[in-house]
Amino acid sequence: MSAAISLPAGSLLKIALALLPLLLALSLRGEELPAAVRQTLEEWQERKFGLMMHWGPYSQWGVVESWSICSEDEPWCSRGGADYNDYVAAYEKLPTSFNPQRFRPEKWAAAAQAAGMRYVVFTTKHHDGFCMFDSPGTSYKITDPSCPFARDPRADVTRVIFETFRKADFMIGAYFSKPDWHSPDYWAPEWAASDRNVNYDPAKHPDRWQQFKKYTYAQIEALMSGYGPVDILWLDGGWVRPQNTITDEVRSWAGMKPWDQDIDMPRIAAMARGHQPGILLVDRTVAGPFENYRTPEQQVPDQPLDYPWETCMTMGDQWSFKPDDRYKPARQLIHLLIEIVAKGGNFLLNIGPEPTGEWADEAYARLEEIGAWMRVNRQAIYGSRPLPPFKSGRFCFTRGKDSTLYAFYLATEGESAPPAELFLPALTPGQEAQLTLLGHGRNLNWRPAEGGIIIEIPETLRAGMPCAYAWTFAIH
Repeated sequence: MSAAISLPAGSLLKIALALLPLLLALSLRGEELPAAVRQTLEEWQERKFGLMMHWGPYSQWGVVESWSICSEDEPWCSRGGADYNDYVAAYEKLPTSFNPQRFRPEKWAAAAQAAGMRYVVFTTKHHDGFCMFDSPGTSYKITDPSCPFARDPRADVTRVIFETFRKADFMIGAYFSKPDWHSPDYWAPEWAASDRNVNYDPAKHPDRWQQFKKYTYAQIEALMSGYGPVDILWLDGGWVRPQNTITDEVRSWAGMKPWDQDIDMPRIAAMARGHQPGILLVDRTVAGPFENYRTPEQQVPDQPLDYPWETCMTMGDQWSFKPDDRYKPARQLIHLLIEIVAKGGNFLLNIGPEPTGEWADEAYARLEEIGAWMRVNRQAIYGSRPLPPFKSGRFCFTRGKDSTLYAFYLATEGESAPPAELFLPALTPGQEAQLTLLGHGRNLNWRPAEGGIIIEIPETLRAGMPCAYAWTFAIH
């Protein structure tokens, strides 16, 4: 158990600041970032909670995004026993029936905003190469006449989503896949594609690889120059990287061939920041100057990290829409948000839109419950800083900019109120400190105890708690 933190009256801010490690430092390379980028990074870290969306023609089948056309022996690449060539041919025809007439991004933005989300990352292109924007250099896109939705005035869904969420004061993030399995300059038709990687040696075919680099650059430049202010370029497909950055750990998950898949990130970064001076570059898993923050996937780190980070996680079981998906309970999602923020991270929560352009009813219901909780407790989330010991038992801790300390009590399944006497570990305020419950306002009685304090919860409060799933105590 962590030693208790003593907070004498009159010196609360000084001691809290002294205890706070530099977990929210801009990064190990932060001092090298341009001032505009540092400012964006600081703002992003203040916002804490974001929305991610994986959406494309694949949603019509309810299959995992892109991966079913990859011929690796992995569970997420399953085709249910179908012939590979027949399956891929049918998959590539999905855009000809993609017509999401219930696409209403203003409804998405309103629900996300009410839930307390403050930035959005949308999949402009996933690994299958289908573009959800009016991309140059390809007809495999939602605005092509072969797609029935191309006749809709909202056909460029990336533009409409960015504009809609921007009006709701969201930071805007463009997800973009570096590999492109539809491009003949990545998966060349002359050879079989045995895995996720480029299916030829770029060193043997430099002209072809140069064509792929040119295509990728043009697509990213279109997003950077023609879609308004963009705050985050979120690059996926970390196996597309210079050969000298490939480690044994990368080989273990990407089946890397001894080939250099360098797409010239310095040139892409210079172009992106030429159009968007403050943009954050997130070249996932490729540590270096183009990974301004890191993105642990479907997990929460055991300990705070010494660089900026976000957990990206699905609300259901799958990134893209799946019929009858199992959505995580609101209690679990709220606890995840609290723990991630207490450890200094952001929470990027993914919802996969249906093929119609709607979200499942369960997604709206979860956001509504999260929003009810956030309206009571948001001051302990936004702009907060981690506070040692970060997490202890069923408590997590943060510190506000005004030196207020916050202790979140994570309720167990079915627990509608904390006990009448609640032991708060690790924090020992001075005698003059005041303790309140967010959403209640009145001072609560408390007394010192070994290793922490005991908080007295009046029965009248226990009978009508201000929110569900977790309760936040503020120490002033």
